[in-house]
Amino acid sequence: MYKKTSRVAIAAATVLALAFGTAHAAQPGDMPPPGGPGAHQMHGGHDGGPFGVIMKLHDQLKLNASQEQQWQAAVNTMKQNHDAMRKSHEQLREQFKAQQNQPILDLSAMHAARQQAEQQNAQLREQTSTAWLAFYNGLNDQQKTTVSTALKQQFAKMEQRHEKMKERWQQHRAAKAASAPAQ
Repeated sequence: MYKKTSRVAIAAATVLALAFGTAHAAQPGDMPPPGGPGAHQMHGGHDGGPFGVIMKLHDQLKLNASQEQQWQAAVNTMKQNHDAMRKSHEQLREQFKAQQNQPILDLSAMHAARQQAEQQNAQLREQTSTAWLAFYNGLNDQQKTTVSTALKQQFAKMEQRHEKMKERWQQHRAAKAASAPAQ
């Protein structure tokens, strides 16, 4: 669920949104689950996160009226779709909780509900991407250069965080292996 949720990350342009999803999807499968120490920093920490990045970009881009309309449309689409995906996730959790009260789990129903939620979320992510691409495509070359520079900086930060998390997880696994009794 962490990988799907992380794809909701807000972006200055669709490229940024897709970059967050790609970076998180590329994490190895043996990474620890979310929610551990420092988890509050995984989505941007105290610097405003991805939404803070795009708000800073907004101020730098000096948009004309038409571009501002596209910006607002993309932001509104992103917020609405984020809320819809969050509600969908909550509904899915409630359905799973209800299933746990049954003597026999209906795994088919649980799977179908999960698949349906994933399909809906994929459509919402695509709508968000389309809105950001429409905005990005309306920028002039100087504005696109500003966005590209910000994206490259964000990619570098993401890579640093990824490497740091990978190091910590490897240290955790090594410590766990060292403390395990020999058989």
